[in-house]
Amino acid sequence: MAFRGGDKSYDLSNCGNFIELIKAFSRMNVDVEKVVLENAPGNAKYIAPMIQKEILHIFANKVRKKIREDVGEDGKFCILVDEALDESQREQMAIILRFVGHDGFIQEQFFDIVSVHDTNSSTLKTKICKVFGRHNLLVKNMCGQGYDGVSNMHGQLSGLQAFSSAKRHSKLKLTRKAEIQELLDAGKLGTGRGVKQIRCLQRPGTTRWGSHISSIRSLIDLFGATKILLDEIGHNEPSSQFRGEAESIYISMMSFDFAFALLLLDKTMGFTDFLCQALQSKSQDIVSALNLVSSTKMKLDELRNNGWDDFIKSVLSFCEQHDICVPDMSARHKMGRGRSCQQKDSITFEHYYRIDVFNDVIDFQLVELNTRFPEQTMELLYLTSALDPRNSFKRFSIDDICNLAEKFYPGDFTTTELQALNQQLGFYKIDMDRLPAFKNLDSIHELLKCLLDTGLAHTYHLVDRLIRLVLTLPVSTAKT
Repeated sequence: MAFRGGDKSYDLSNCGNFIELIKAFSRMNVDVEKVVLENAPGNAKYIAPMIQKEILHIFANKVRKKIREDVGEDGKFCILVDEALDESQREQMAIILRFVGHDGFIQEQFFDIVSVHDTNSSTLKTKICKVFGRHNLLVKNMCGQGYDGVSNMHGQLSGLQAFSSAKRHSKLKLTRKAEIQELLDAGKLGTGRGVKQIRCLQRPGTTRWGSHISSIRSLIDLFGATKILLDEIGHNEPSSQFRGEAESIYISMMSFDFAFALLLLDKTMGFTDFLCQALQSKSQDIVSALNLVSSTKMKLDELRNNGWDDFIKSVLSFCEQHDICVPDMSARHKMGRGRSCQQKDSITFEHYYRIDVFNDVIDFQLVELNTRFPEQTMELLYLTSALDPRNSFKRFSIDDICNLAEKFYPGDFTTTELQALNQQLGFYKIDMDRLPAFKNLDSIHELLKCLLDTGLAHTYHLVDRLIRLVLTLPVSTAKT
């Protein structure tokens, strides 16, 4: 809820959230009503915009101070950074701190938001360091970083989304309803529960990359109805601007390039979206996540090497269904139209779409997966799974846990402590097997809570330290 904004005139029926909240509070507190609202002089009612900003800053500073205390002087933390746009379309960077509190609970606390003139790495680093400096957060205690660059793909809503008014949604549904009836009458569409539901186009979310697959699939399902509606707008819309935009979008939609790209994104993102959804599942264990990463890579490899024939058949079928012109795949490919038309290296249309588009898109996805899950990250996650208490500590391994501490947290364990950790783990496993409190645990977080509740966190203080470091990493909230 916006705290400020809008007309602040006190005699309006809606004076904005700040003043309306004061009014609501005054109805529950006679002193506030008489002293602040009725009898206070006009320059001392504490409702001016400047005063509101001061109160906001006081609130924010108190919250940040409390979060800073929860992190602790030498507490380890991870930062999660996301970009967003304010109402004036200015870039902002939100900083979230992830840490394990003194009570053993994992916390992800929104800490600060700062304006940035761009989102390159040097700018983000400078801004983050300034925030750290103001609140005495040491960079050496930061043991993980997560950045969501999806919102870099920002921009004004335009094109097809500009036609998504309620009125046009209704017209789209009516057009789709008529289209479905025609398919039913022709025997091209089956009947059954849920198969004839009328849906509308879905907008992609600004911060959820996974929402794009829903947008793509809704457009595929509603392609016929959408092109009919755009054609109608292009011919009958009173506004010349909307007529021109609708005609332009209609021409683009009816091109082979558009149909090819639409179905290719649906195919490739179908694989990656399944992985994304699994990574965001709270019940996802690390080893299963690693297996899914490998499986996704295999599916993309299989599509690249053996999937062209089936894919191009689906594209040709889609084009035939929607009366989209298909180029002669054996003809020479040319860039542009009319006089600007240029020959491209004497390649055929099939070569262009298969090598320069189909293979390139899949290669990009594979490179992205390899970038986000390099060998070092995969090893870190695999070694971390040795602490997993599920299935009676089935994956427990003293060697893997010691390797985890030695290789990935050398600044947190001395050589002497690594030797002591090895000794502790032997006794630790005996207690884990014999004590009822440690039966049927489902996560490393539950394991830490159990260690605290039983008082064994002090006994196995090195194991406790390693578990806290592991929990600070944002594996359980992995995004796309």
